[in-house]
Order: sequence, then structure tokens, then C-alpha cells
Amino acid sequence: MELTAFEKLVRQNRSYRGFDESRKVDREELLRMVDCARLSASSVNLQPLKYYLAWEPEAVGRIQPLTGWARNLPEMTLPHKGMYPTAFIVICQDRSISDSLARFQKDVGIAAQTILLAAVEMGLGGCMIGNFEARRVKDALELPEELAPMLIVAIGKPAEEIVIREIEPGEPTPYYRDEQDVHYVPKRKLADIVIH
Repeated sequence: MELTAFEKLVRQNRSYRGFDESRKVDREELLRMVDCARLSASSVNLQPLKYYLAWEPEAVGRIQPLTGWARNLPEMTLPHKGMYPTAFIVICQDRSISDSLARFQKDVGIAAQTILLAAVEMGLGGCMIGNFEARRVKDALELPEELAPMLIVAIGKPAEEIVIREIEPGEPTPYYRDEQDVHYVPKRKLADIVIH
């Protein structure tokens, strides 16, 4: 069966950890991504999320050292030098709209996935990064006190190979890399996750 355009988009949307630094991302592209997220679902339609856009080298350079990548590969430093993302979107929750950070975690996930699908549609890609210290990011970006950084989304032109590998029940799911730096992502088969 031939894949639909959306199915192809989902398959291309991987967690990229290596980028072509010569391809800059501009503010207009980031605005288009956030506009897609703005129109997606929000719990009780409260819409507490705000977005810090970083595309200028100085702002990108402030965020990159505050992020931790590829926790499953502790022996490796990713992204490799010279393969950093050229933009970031920091998804924040406006605590003046709602102070319940846990309640809107699903909104953060919906927004991030929407941003990444929009990025792939533009020939870009990215990675959701939850490994950061919110206070350090808040201070580095001089965010107002009511804004709580919830998730960082790296954006750039992917410059690495990622292979999805279907696995049998009981096989391990952590991603890994081979000697050629190809990134493998084990995925459970459709038949193994459908209950009825």
C-alpha cells in the first residue's frame, strides 16, 4: 500500500541530532511553525503556551550549551562539533494564565510535535529536548518571571542518517549508533501495540 503524504511526513520526522550549519533558519520559518502549533489543540482551550524564537547566532549560542542530548548514548557527545542546530524554539508556559505545569504537559507535546511536522514539511527537522535546567534557560534568555520553560525544540537542516528498525517482542527499544554514525531507532511492530 502506498504511503500518504502525511504518513511520509511522520516517517521523516525523526529526532535529529546532527545538522547542516550552513543552512540557516530564519524568523519567518519559525513563525510559520509556531503558527501551526497555535492552531492545534489546547486543554480547555486555555492556550497557556508562549514561544521564544532563537535564530540569530548569538541567541542560538546561548541556548545550545544549556541542552543535553541523546541520554541513551552517554559515551557520545551530540550534536558533533560543526553539526549544531541553527535555531531553537523554547516552549514556555505562561503561569499568569495557569500555574499548573503538569496539567498542560500534553499541550506542550502537541505543540512540539506540530512544530516538528511543520519543520519537516519545510525541508527541515529537529529534536525535542527535555534535558535542561529551566532556571538556567530562563536566566540566559532573560524571560519574564511568569514564563516557565517547558521544552526546547532544536531546528535545522538534518545532516545525519536515521534508520527505523522494527523489532520483535522483548527486543530492547533504546536507540543506538553504528560505527558509521548511522542512528537506529527500534520501533515495536503495529501488530504488537494494537490491543483489539
